[in-house]
Amino acid sequence: LTPQRVALSSSREVVHGQRLCVLTHSYHHHRRRRHITTPPFPSLPFPAQPLVTMASKRRVCYYYDNEIGNYYYGQGHPMKPHRIRMTHKLLVSYDMFDKMEVFRPKKMSHVEMTRFHSDDYLNFLRLVNPDNMNDFASQLVRFNVGDDCPVFDGIYEFCQLSAGGSVGGAVRLNLGESDIAVNWGGGLHHAKKSEASGFCYVNDIVLAILELLKVHNRVLYIDIDIHHGDGVEEAFYTTDRVMCVSFHKFGDFFPGTGDLRDVGTDSGKYYSVNFPLRDGIDDFNYEQCFKPVISKIMETYRPSAVVMQCGADSLSGDRLGCFNLSVRGHASTVEFVKSFGLPTLVLGGGGYTIRNVARCWSYETSVLLEQEIPDELPYNEYLEYFAPDYRLHYSPNNMENTNTKEYLETCKARILENLRHIPAAPSVPISDPTPSPLMMFDDDNDKDNPDERLSRAPPLSDVVLFA
Repeated sequence: LTPQRVALSSSREVVHGQRLCVLTHSYHHHRRRRHITTPPFPSLPFPAQPLVTMASKRRVCYYYDNEIGNYYYGQGHPMKPHRIRMTHKLLVSYDMFDKMEVFRPKKMSHVEMTRFHSDDYLNFLRLVNPDNMNDFASQLVRFNVGDDCPVFDGIYEFCQLSAGGSVGGAVRLNLGESDIAVNWGGGLHHAKKSEASGFCYVNDIVLAILELLKVHNRVLYIDIDIHHGDGVEEAFYTTDRVMCVSFHKFGDFFPGTGDLRDVGTDSGKYYSVNFPLRDGIDDFNYEQCFKPVISKIMETYRPSAVVMQCGADSLSGDRLGCFNLSVRGHASTVEFVKSFGLPTLVLGGGGYTIRNVARCWSYETSVLLEQEIPDELPYNEYLEYFAPDYRLHYSPNNMENTNTKEYLETCKARILENLRHIPAAPSVPISDPTPSPLMMFDDDNDKDNPDERLSRAPPLSDVVLFA
């Protein structure tokens, strides 16, 4: 397909064959040229942005690498990165490609990922492979790599791409070059500092939030995956700089965390918000929980940026899930968060009935772009996956909703009461006023030969993709 030309401010465009590459100036050059004053990290002296509803369409960027769908967890494993490629093909066939700026993520380096993860854990991921894994027997146990989190070919590169897209999106938000950044290959919320968990190895979300904190004084993290976002909550459990909000199945269910009473500790007390849900919750009841809680948080906490994990295993009919949300119901949460007009990073996550994952994330991309798309699926190479109806939307099933009105109201009242304990727009001290991006740009942007440019690791704003 003909590449869509993407206009980027402060960029030099070079068309080379079927590829359009954008040679983007460095982070600090952007700051000088655009007169961006970035607040200090880790703390900022000025108040959060006011809550506004954006009247005009917001600038959306999207991260995707063609290789992401080639990674394979193994036969019978429910996590299938192929779903990201299916989503991408639907976006292209729905003509959404020319409505957003599209980038190939830069692979994050070992040093960049140590902003959160330990050296020895990352070294293990870099060295281990299916052929030599028996030589790492003790490390496999130590780092919780095995059945749920198997060793597969390219495991380290997969983590680099996933994290690169999320942190790349965060940098564009920090620069003011995009209002919304999307990385459906991210959202791996279970990974810990030195441990794999729940199909997740590197926590791209934590790395992206750390990047946002260089510019934003308060970041709101929202998780609508059916599984509790334990890795992200654990990373920020003792700070008021990040509020973690999770709507998830709780009880005899992985990872077993996310009780209503888990609210954070020390400076982070009441900055962890957990809404534990039961089997079968439907669109109406989910919305009755989600909107009041998020509205109160926006009013009280006043974040200046949002990260939203959109795990699609909360959809009806998911292979590992037990909720009963429709695609529209799932997407209504994204639309509601978007209505506040804050810089927003939108990520993937769980989702194990892959045709429904592709449906959901494609529709949510259209919501972010404010583009109406037909229910009848356009032709694409994965159309047969959507037989027999070949439609974007499907009906939830008739499973019982075990969430009683009394139970949901009790949980909601407890959460709203907890939120009364936090001060409005918590203050933060002043520190170093010149943050650097986590993933560094290349300052030399005047290469005459675009082939030479592409042969090296591209800068963070990388290469605009072609379909």
